[in-house]
Amino acid sequence: MTATSRFATPLCWTTLALAAALLAVPASAHRIEKRFPVTGRPVITVHNANGRIEVKSWKKPEVVVVGNHASDRVEVDTEQAGTRIEVTTHVLTTNVQPSDLQADYQITVPEESELQVHTDSGLVIVERVYGEMSFDTVAADIQLQEVGGYLVVKTIGGSVLCTRCLGRINVNSISGNVQLLQPQMDNVRVQTTSGNIFFDGDFLRTGTYILKNYDGVIEVRFADTDSFDLNATSMRGTVENEAKLKPDPHGGRHAVLPKFSNSIGTFNGGHAKVELFSFSGTIKIRKRE
Repeated sequence: MTATSRFATPLCWTTLALAAALLAVPASAHRIEKRFPVTGRPVITVHNANGRIEVKSWKKPEVVVVGNHASDRVEVDTEQAGTRIEVTTHVLTTNVQPSDLQADYQITVPEESELQVHTDSGLVIVERVYGEMSFDTVAADIQLQEVGGYLVVKTIGGSVLCTRCLGRINVNSISGNVQLLQPQMDNVRVQTTSGNIFFDGDFLRTGTYILKNYDGVIEVRFADTDSFDLNATSMRGTVENEAKLKPDPHGGRHAVLPKFSNSIGTFNGGHAKVELFSFSGTIKIRKRE
């Protein structure tokens, strides 16, 4: 055996192993990073099909967009016009799999910013941003933490979790569950078809809280110091109430329907307005431990 033949086999195996390793490594992700100087309160709009969208704030007058996607069948496009910034995931071909559509974003914005997010599936996370926000999703879950402003959420099957949120919120969902934890909000309107609704926070003195669904559970938690007028009705379900109510002292007239399960009256001074309605679901008014 010649010297060439003695070294050919190890070299061949090394080459094959390297080739196999290269084939095993997935195509490197496409990454973009864009920076946009802004003044005042910018408006950031995101259009995405699938993926994780995470928005956090800082004190700089600048918006930073970092996008990642693995597929060659989509591309990320950004545009700035004054204080308006748009981030869009474009699909480049019609023959795509759901996994090809995934694009993930990390967006950093000034604390006072407005957001408009449109996405089909995935997860949307927003923390410590204060301004008007709207979310339009099909199945994407939405997690909001310590945000403030007027919040509008429309979703078909995505869940909504709002923790320590301020301002006002309006949620419309088909089957997604909605949780509002420790909110400081004076106007809450939530409506679902089959999703559960959970509210655990203070009822502000001049606040209005309207929670409705067709089926599912509506549960609210109250404290001894809360003050609200309550009108809770389930047409074919049940109402479970732990609040000791007295007749409405404000002269308001509420229709009491004897065939339905309901609980109507005033707790303490009756400063806030709480309306809970379900067609066939269960309504629970629980005292906070």
